[in-house]
Amino acid sequence: MEEPEAKKHGLAHLVAAGGYSMAGFKRALGESAFRHEMIFFAGAIILFAVIGATLAEYVGLAIIFLLMLGVEALNTAVEELVDRVSPEVSRTGKHAKDLGSFAVFCTISAAVLYILWVVFA
Repeated sequence: MEEPEAKKHGLAHLVAAGGYSMAGFKRALGESAFRHEMIFFAGAIILFAVIGATLAEYVGLAIIFLLMLGVEALNTAVEELVDRVSPEVSRTGKHAKDLGSFAVFCTISAAVLYILWVVFA
């Protein structure tokens, strides 16, 4: 068994955390749902440019989409853990995956509602 890595502190911890985040981002890009949400975000930015959205509206859009991408990443993490811990089909595993999917659905719905509000209000 490998020895655990020594805890990093200060600037080294910040650099390591950034590396872990980039690794997570690269892993998330391997998920088609994550890529679809990135395309959705790009489309929303283009739509906001066409309608002349304000800076505040762009900031709201960015916040909602960052939350959506974060929830998608957590959903992927739940799915991977369920598949690792319980590779057989189980009711509990299905519930965990379904709840993660519902969380993603909620953030997508929030983004759609926000976009509709900005476009039509």
